[in-house]
Amino acid sequence: MNDPLPPGLYIVATPIGNLGDLTMRAADVLRRAALVLAEDKRVSSRIMAHVDAHVPMRTYNDHSDSADRDAIVARLGQEAIALVSDAGTPLISDPGYKLVREARAAGHNIVTVPGACAAVAALTLAGLPTDRFLFLGFLPAKEKARADAIAEVAAIRATLVLYESGPRLAAMLTALADGLGAREGAVARELTKLHEECVTGDLRELAARYAEAPPKGEIVVVVGPPPDAEAPSLEDLDSALRAALAAGESPSRAAAAIAQRLGVRRKLAYERALELGR
Repeated sequence: MNDPLPPGLYIVATPIGNLGDLTMRAADVLRRAALVLAEDKRVSSRIMAHVDAHVPMRTYNDHSDSADRDAIVARLGQEAIALVSDAGTPLISDPGYKLVREARAAGHNIVTVPGACAAVAALTLAGLPTDRFLFLGFLPAKEKARADAIAEVAAIRATLVLYESGPRLAAMLTALADGLGAREGAVARELTKLHEECVTGDLRELAARYAEAPPKGEIVVVVGPPPDAEAPSLEDLDSALRAALAAGESPSRAAAAIAQRLGVRRKLAYERALELGR
């Protein structure tokens, strides 16, 4: 079917390596759109040729400004425009969200055509918890800014997902090990391609491995959540309660504050406070 699509913005995921991962729906949209917005037309032209799509392309990337967006939004009421990135799902670590935001504000139709995403693909390979994860994109290149960014997320109880380039990988893994401690990690590269690999180990081991042989291409790093903190002992609880009671706190106030601080049940803390207060 080659009839024009209804007007609007179509967010189209493209393969991250293997062209066979392009969905039938994505191929149909690329063939029927009036215009394709591409991060790099040279890269996207290979996808277009693969699906036999003969549609005009226009560059839309980090360097596009508000005037570019205004011109695109002005066309969305009459034409179907597809947005693609070089690989994977648009808006994930790229500037497409600004266009989506302005298209939505103007009242235009917005359609997502989901597919491959390197961050999610790496999560499926890493063997680390996936019930909660935080995508961080690329960390800052400068050492101090990178350390500060890592410190901000050190206490978050979630698996972390990051992008990095091969030459910077070892330095980034070292910074993660310094800031997060001995956590499990995974380095996924060449995803969906012939030489796909996912190497796992603790962060320090991974940093040493890639310091000796920096890989090529873009990489996804997955880092496990912080280990569970040890539950406080009854001696710890009693010691904290004694100090609070000695300072004049009532058993109920002391129990409430210390239960929250130590992560114990309030009822248990209150019972111990009453016992110690006798």
